[in-house]
Amino acid sequence: MSGRLFIISGPSGAGKSSLCQALLERCPRLRLAVSCTTRQPRPGEKDGVNYHFLDAASFDDAIARDDFLEWAHVHGQRYGTRRSDVLASMAAGEDVLLEIDWQGAATVAAKLPEAVRIFILPPDLATLRQRLQARAQDDASVIERRVQAAEEEISHANEAHYQLVNDDFDATLAQLMKIITA
Repeated sequence: MSGRLFIISGPSGAGKSSLCQALLERCPRLRLAVSCTTRQPRPGEKDGVNYHFLDAASFDDAIARDDFLEWAHVHGQRYGTRRSDVLASMAAGEDVLLEIDWQGAATVAAKLPEAVRIFILPPDLATLRQRLQARAQDDASVIERRVQAAEEEISHANEAHYQLVNDDFDATLAQLMKIITA
């Protein structure tokens, strides 16, 4: 029996990573597909755990070999999901969780239409800005660029099967658990 694919997307600061981490702790059959990125690791991030950190040349080589199920430019960096990682986990009967931007979600859904798409929304842009500032991982110009990009990203929420407003973490997590375990 093959596993299912769940795609979680939404703007930076909506709470995707925290929700995904909590899901993974509670759902033993669920495996995170670790994305590749050209961005530098943030404090505490580990290669192969949070992301596969690639230099631009290695990322270009992977594109040329058609290694990615999807890849996209996001906030000045590139992100991609290795096709082989996702398909191997699903073939082993594991459910796979992808945490990717809306562009990647659309690309994956076109290739794997059985994927369940979930879009995480912030309560509003002011809350989004506060969350990004509280994270203290990006400078002010990056935060402003992310907030501006959020409006465009949010306009794609209706492409997902489910849209969840993350205004209460525990309630949003409970909604996600119902979707994943249904």
